[in-house]
Amino acid sequence: MDRLLRVRARQKAKKPEFRRYDSHKKARLGESWRRPRGLHNKLRQQVRAKGRLVRPGFGSPRAVRGLHPSGFREVLVRCVKDLKRAEGCAIRIARTVGMRKREKIEAMAREMNLKILNPKTEAKSGGE
Repeated sequence: MDRLLRVRARQKAKKPEFRRYDSHKKARLGESWRRPRGLHNKLRQQVRAKGRLVRPGFGSPRAVRGLHPSGFREVLVRCVKDLKRAEGCAIRIARTVGMRKREKIEAMAREMNLKILNPKTEAKSGGE
């Protein structure tokens, strides 16, 4: 698993930025990828200077696809009940969760030994 995560990181470093054709010219076009379909479109014709097309070869290894770089599957948590489905995963607390509920979620997650990807509060040390 660690080897595949390193392979994925190396592949992502080489992968080009896939942006929508002409999105830098026209403000109404977003940057998210859309397949070029025009008859005379140079990107569809794979003219080298126009960029690369999205292809299956740019994907990451199937075993680590969708995993967090730490190697855990990532679960979005909105309430304490959501921690039940997060066994053996890394949790990310939703941005809409307030501070009071966030503290409860973080305390429960520490008891369950779950990795918190976006903690707000530090674990209180016993000496202070």
